[in-house]
Amino acid sequence: MSSAALLVLCDGRFPAGGHAHSGGVEAAVKAGRVQNADDLARFCRGRMHTTGLTSAGLAAAAALGHDPVSLDAAADARTPSPALRATARKLGRQLLRAARAAWPGSELDALASAFPRGTHQPIVLGTTARAAGLGPVDAAHCAVYEAVGGPATAAVRLLSLDPFEATAVLARLAPEMDEVAARAGAAAREGVEGLPAASSPLLDITAEQHAAWPVRLFAS
Repeated sequence: MSSAALLVLCDGRFPAGGHAHSGGVEAAVKAGRVQNADDLARFCRGRMHTTGLTSAGLAAAAALGHDPVSLDAAADARTPSPALRATARKLGRQLLRAARAAWPGSELDALASAFPRGTHQPIVLGTTARAAGLGPVDAAHCAVYEAVGGPATAAVRLLSLDPFEATAVLARLAPEMDEVAARAGAAAREGVEGLPAASSPLLDITAEQHAAWPVRLFAS
């Protein structure tokens, strides 16, 4: 396992398109549910234990080499919002482009051929982790960190939140991130049927509303 490869894959500057997405926090800010660092911490914790856990399980399963077609179907079943399914596939396409440039190989090429219109981002993330020599828990860590890191970064722009406060939120959540990644990795070893299916209905509802906004700062 390459620790440096894990850092590259988790780096927010990796050109995978995540910077254009708020992870649902833009809608939460507009609704008044996120107004400060304490609200952000609650939002991130909820997202981490629901969609974050689900994404981490899919990523870990892909890193283990489970069938991507089955994983794609599992991801669809766990993503009831059409807007979020479209976002997941768009981010998957963007990540796959960057991953094939960084870690070229047959597995990533095969994934691109199997899903010319893109598969869900966590599946690409896990396959990329495998191509980079990383393990399933590493992939899960990346997915969990993305689940909270994206909203935290977006909140800085949306609320003019102090970046130090936003970073402190992530630091305080770190032990829980480790726990969620470990749960996802263990579940992935049980097979596709045993993957987490935790959901956050409010995120699904607000994603559909956000997609219809005529003016927005973030794509999702």
